[in-house]
Amino acid sequence: MSFFISDAMAEAPVAAAQGEVPFFANPFFMLVIMVVFFYFFIIRPQNKRNKEHKELMSSLGKGDEVALAGGMLGKVTKVSDDYVVVEVAANTEIRFQKSAVTNTLPKGTIKNI
Repeated sequence: MSFFISDAMAEAPVAAAQGEVPFFANPFFMLVIMVVFFYFFIIRPQNKRNKEHKELMSSLGKGDEVALAGGMLGKVTKVSDDYVVVEVAANTEIRFQKSAVTNTLPKGTIKNI
């Protein structure tokens, strides 16, 4: 019967040398590295952008020229707590949420376009 089973198949597997796993290959260490990566490259920059946008919304005032979400440009005519009224053309005012303002433009930008 031994002619059906080769000697190599019949031998017991050799146990791998049980050495200590390198520190950088430890799954817990890899998890810590991933959390640090997400913090510095995703969460922290997003918080910085949110802070800058909140400062922009709080500094809006009458007469500021702004760019809005969707690419619309206009001049601020009225500011309330949550909304801003923007003149987008002569005698055309539209009310937007403050969060729709993406950035302020230098004075005279709209006239030069």
